[in-house]
Amino acid sequence: MINPILVLDVFLLLLVAATAIAVISVRSLFSATILAGIYSLLMALVWTNMHALDVAFTEASVGAGISTILLLGALVLTKRFAKKEATVHVPALLICVITGLVLIYGTIDMPKFGDPNAPIHTHRVPRLVQQQVGKHETAAPRDKGHAHEGHPDDDFNGHAPNTVTSLLAAYRGYDTMFETAVIFVAGISLLLLLRRRREGDPGVVASSPADRNGPREGRGRETEGSRS
Repeated sequence: MINPILVLDVFLLLLVAATAIAVISVRSLFSATILAGIYSLLMALVWTNMHALDVAFTEASVGAGISTILLLGALVLTKRFAKKEATVHVPALLICVITGLVLIYGTIDMPKFGDPNAPIHTHRVPRLVQQQVGKHETAAPRDKGHAHEGHPDDDFNGHAPNTVTSLLAAYRGYDTMFETAVIFVAGISLLLLLRRRREGDPGVVASSPADRNGPREGRGRETEGSRS
């Protein structure tokens, strides 16, 4: 009997692959931006089908939402069509092929998809399902027991409400912290690079009055000569 969830996964992944190929194939930047938004929506469906609603929400809001809006806004300042390259960049193609083969070779030793005897299913997942992750366990009051017992004061007793949220809180917290630091440093760097530099700032050469008045006087003489 064919598993309908597996059929849906294969169908969505085929659409994702076709959309990704279309994004890098079209010359119109507007079409590429719209296709990139469609790609993010398809990935959100993939995450939803895997019950990873937190990731699906992030993909839909960031990937298909704000990123698409920013790219459409950038098209106002750029050309609509990309430059057409007549030749294929052979070194880049070889690097991509070799990298892909290495990644495929690395997946040979991985356990099969859905294997109940896989290490992730025998070690980490049971603890996440039972909400026994150490970081979350300390968040619950000791006198109220475990989250699955249920209490009127707190529906989840300080624990994460589902497995995906528990996994994200346990591991992605550090990732998000450093991502925030990177974004902060990038913003400060942009402010320093794009700010208007004035005379007297380090590295700015002060111009003399003759340099400032020279071009104007020259234009005035040319104007008087043309009138005479």
